[in-house]
Amino acid sequence: MTEAWAVVRNGAVTELHDADLIVPWWSFTKTAIAAACLALVRDGVLALDEPLPNRPYSLRQLLEHRAGLPEYGELSAYHEAVARGDDPWPVASLFERVGADRLRYEPGTGWGYSNVGYAIARQLLESMTGQGLDDALQRLVLKPLGVNAWVAQERRDLEGVIMGEATAYHPGWVYHGLLVGSVKEAALLLDGIIAGDLLPKELREEMLAPLVIGGPIPGRIWTVPGYGLGIMTGATSRDLSIAGHTGGGPGSSIAVYQAGAETSAYFTTNDPARSEGRAAELLST
Repeated sequence: MTEAWAVVRNGAVTELHDADLIVPWWSFTKTAIAAACLALVRDGVLALDEPLPNRPYSLRQLLEHRAGLPEYGELSAYHEAVARGDDPWPVASLFERVGADRLRYEPGTGWGYSNVGYAIARQLLESMTGQGLDDALQRLVLKPLGVNAWVAQERRDLEGVIMGEATAYHPGWVYHGLLVGSVKEAALLLDGIIAGDLLPKELREEMLAPLVIGGPIPGRIWTVPGYGLGIMTGATSRDLSIAGHTGGGPGSSIAVYQAGAETSAYFTTNDPARSEGRAAELLST
């Protein structure tokens, strides 16, 4: 089992263990996408609470998983294709298979984690910027924060990336996009988004404002789980309130969280619950 971690305190890296390993960031990519979308709100290109073009939901509802969209992780055929090492389906085929044009509930009236929603957020970002995802994230988020990471688009882009058992994985199966970078850079990214001046204070507050989504999650650290805008946030079993995101895929997981002046990132070729627990431990020691 490979493990790596980093801790940032008051903007400076203070603790490292194999933190220069290049790893997949999985759903922590959602946090970067949300920050990029909010940068467009900052710049007056997008509005947070108006319906999106040709959509019945707002950007806030999309980023908060309240748009009513389905989740492609529920498709057994998806997991079977990934396990076989197939190439990813075209986006239109995925949307047809999952019924992306049929909302599960009226926007704003429910909550349901949706990778489809963030695939649509990616399309929105690309459409509004006229750039591919990597170029848009580089311009709006990564370069302003001095963070070195990139979007993997082909199998060859994962050469040298610690993938655990998923050595034949195609990053296109992550339809919202798969950022890869070091564990240290993941911690610096979250620290920069939450504690830096990339976004104005009011948008950072919107990003971190939690929608409580239930009670304790069995096998996870959350006692009062919540979700903001591309941010998992709430209280944990370690009597700690944290904000960040967990990501997991075939062969590995990463958890990147912030509490107070500290940010931790923890990666393992193991399950997401372990990543969350260890990330929280690093914040409370």
